[in-house]
Amino acid sequence: MEQEFWATTILDFLIALGVVLGGVILGGIGAFITDEYPMFRMVRLAEQLKIWAMVAAIGGTFDTIKNFEITIMGGQLNLAFQQLIFIISAFLGAHAGTLLVRWLIQG
Repeated sequence: MEQEFWATTILDFLIALGVVLGGVILGGIGAFITDEYPMFRMVRLAEQLKIWAMVAAIGGTFDTIKNFEITIMGGQLNLAFQQLIFIISAFLGAHAGTLLVRWLIQG
């Protein structure tokens, strides 16, 4: 059970990181093709993709939030805490991706 928790936490982080980085790279290529400033567009895309990266990492639906509510109302606070850790992990992955993009392009 504990191994599954850590595996899910790491996957959430890396999925969110990958969504931001992949979207920014492909968006930068698109900006270059359409004759925009790729670096400016990439920073904007990183900020805009943050929330979508989190949603993709935690499952793409409201199941995580619903599970969070059910576990709190059911008195299973340890499961609610696990869901909260998954959400925080996804946020940290998306934020790390944004910081990495800013650092790479010095924006």
